[in-house]
Amino acid sequence: MSTRMDKYHSTDKRPTNRNTKPRPRPSSNGARRPNPKKRRRKKKNPTARIILLSLALLFLLGLGGGAYYVVNLLGKVNTEKINKANLGVDDDLNARLKSLGKDNIINIALFGLDKTNEEERGRSDATMVLSIDADNKKIRLISLMRDSYVSIDGHGKDKLNHAHAFGGPELAIKTINKNFNLNITDFVSVDFAHMQKVIDALGGVEIDVKPEEVKIANQYVVELAKLGRTDPDYIDKAGKQTLSGMQALSYTRIRYVGNGDFERTDRQRRVLEALFDKIKNAGPTEFPKIVSDLLPMVTTSLSSTDIMKLGSDLLLKGVTNLEQERFPVDGDYVDGGKTINGVWYLPFDEKATKDKLHKYIFEDIKPSITTSN
Repeated sequence: MSTRMDKYHSTDKRPTNRNTKPRPRPSSNGARRPNPKKRRRKKKNPTARIILLSLALLFLLGLGGGAYYVVNLLGKVNTEKINKANLGVDDDLNARLKSLGKDNIINIALFGLDKTNEEERGRSDATMVLSIDADNKKIRLISLMRDSYVSIDGHGKDKLNHAHAFGGPELAIKTINKNFNLNITDFVSVDFAHMQKVIDALGGVEIDVKPEEVKIANQYVVELAKLGRTDPDYIDKAGKQTLSGMQALSYTRIRYVGNGDFERTDRQRRVLEALFDKIKNAGPTEFPKIVSDLLPMVTTSLSSTDIMKLGSDLLLKGVTNLEQERFPVDGDYVDGGKTINGVWYLPFDEKATKDKLHKYIFEDIKPSITTSN
């Protein structure tokens, strides 16, 4: 299994210490960030679906092709070791879960990254927890709001998604564990930058591009072309069309059109869902190439043995029920966010969020929405 070194340089345009906070890029009219008072309802997150689909296809192919074939495919996954003794797991929590018979529930951190080069850690565009309760045949996908105002070891209070840029997956997991009192010891990350190659291999994805998105998307096309030392593949018009990998990735990076990061998330969702549909409709003979193209997008701390065991458990126990929730829930965060020292954050009720999150993961109680702050 290949190993990728996770280097990070202080010259990158990413946070390296408390005094170099990343700030949102200004829009063309000088505005910093739209005020997202109109919250979007949670939507199915296809990032995790892409990861799950990769693993599911892998094990289905493995059943027909043998363990040797599975191991060869897993060799395409990037692995990164983390110090599991430094992840901020509360020993009392594990003891309590064991006494309640809930210690078989496995929680894994999922990170969706959008890196501009191989050597930067990157902020996590999407931060999630994949909670696997195989005994009860349930998988819970929990999205954690990226702008949540949390404590990060060595960096004070900051945005949740900055933890990954400060210290990679290890610090990001520790931040989740300490702020939400969880017991995560492994991660899976997907690098959206690799998505360009996958989309091209599948013949593009169909997206309805708005007129106001064309100009901004093409600015990102120029950036990607320079990075890849290739010719820019411009989007020529608005409307429903098949986008190439370069065009689709540029489209997902649009931020300051419409409702800021909330609409950016929607664009990522549209592209990933279009990609998911392409994969879903592919014929059986195309599966090996699809899996081969998808797995290099993935980096994980899980070993080949861990992945094979997890996949086998899911298949043998017939775990197919996928539920999704977003935390903090409506009413448990400051509506519209809050600007602190010139930076926009999302403060939230930590006690209420921890309580609801634990009840959802370990007691199967869906969170209630707080009507007022």
